[in-house]
Amino acid sequence: MNASTPPFLDHDRPPVPDIVVPRGVSPFHLDGRPVRGRLIRLGALADALVTRHDMPEPVTRLLGEALALTAGLASALKFQGSFSLQAKGDGPVSMLLADCTNQGEVRGYARVDSDKLAMYGRNPSPRALLGRGYLAFTCDQGPEMERYQGIVAIEGQDLTEMTGTYFATSEQLRTFVRLACAKTENGWRAAAFIMERVAGAGGIAGLDEEEQEDAWNTALALAGTLKDEELLDDDLSSEQLLYRLFHQEGLMLDQPRALAYGCRCSRSRLANVLEGFAVEDLDHMAEAGTITMTCEFCNCDFRFERDAVRGTAAGHA
Repeated sequence: MNASTPPFLDHDRPPVPDIVVPRGVSPFHLDGRPVRGRLIRLGALADALVTRHDMPEPVTRLLGEALALTAGLASALKFQGSFSLQAKGDGPVSMLLADCTNQGEVRGYARVDSDKLAMYGRNPSPRALLGRGYLAFTCDQGPEMERYQGIVAIEGQDLTEMTGTYFATSEQLRTFVRLACAKTENGWRAAAFIMERVAGAGGIAGLDEEEQEDAWNTALALAGTLKDEELLDDDLSSEQLLYRLFHQEGLMLDQPRALAYGCRCSRSRLANVLEGFAVEDLDHMAEAGTITMTCEFCNCDFRFERDAVRGTAAGHA
């Protein structure tokens, strides 16, 4: 940056991956049936996001699944801002956070206690990683809009089951969710398949309630044949995979949505945070005259000269 530019005006940030997946979210519905859904495939974006931190594979898988799930849930909403999934528990992963903006910008991180994790063996389940706690789904549209948040206790053995509890209790939607994340020959890949039964008796022309239920059960049976290998296969397009599942069920493909690497940190944002600290706290943070702040999402370091940050006097908010 220019040495004359004060930190709070400097929007520079370290280089991060410039990755866009043009067809990251593929919405669909089944014509004449009470079924709609989204297929989310992060492609190379998954590898770029989950490898910003050096984490054990079970934690990386959990984070990848959370990122794909969050992108899928966000894509179903009409909003301006960000949608986030946050899990807080007493397990080795005390914090799991993924968020996605209305523009499809995705980011996330997991906070891991390595000493505690070592007590759980080589391949702990998602439930063991998170422990007891809660799962929060939040839609934040900025300071001028009321924030919507749904919170449920962590229940179930994996993120799919935990999400099912949220849909059943908070959204009261009948859903099918399948998540996958694994390290492939092309790097880490993550995907989510989310399918919903459209609510409302009589909402589908030509089908009574029993026929609608039959159509939903058929879709469930077909979706149940999905394999992780299919969801994570770079050579199998989303359109091909959905056709393979539902070509005899009136498959209609809707407008796909792009997903992108979306960490929103910058020197100016972090400088504003630092300015809220008391002078004494800033002095304590500084080492050799420099304060270093690390973005938990992208793991980039930002360094500030202590003399360039004024802070607040003791006792002032």
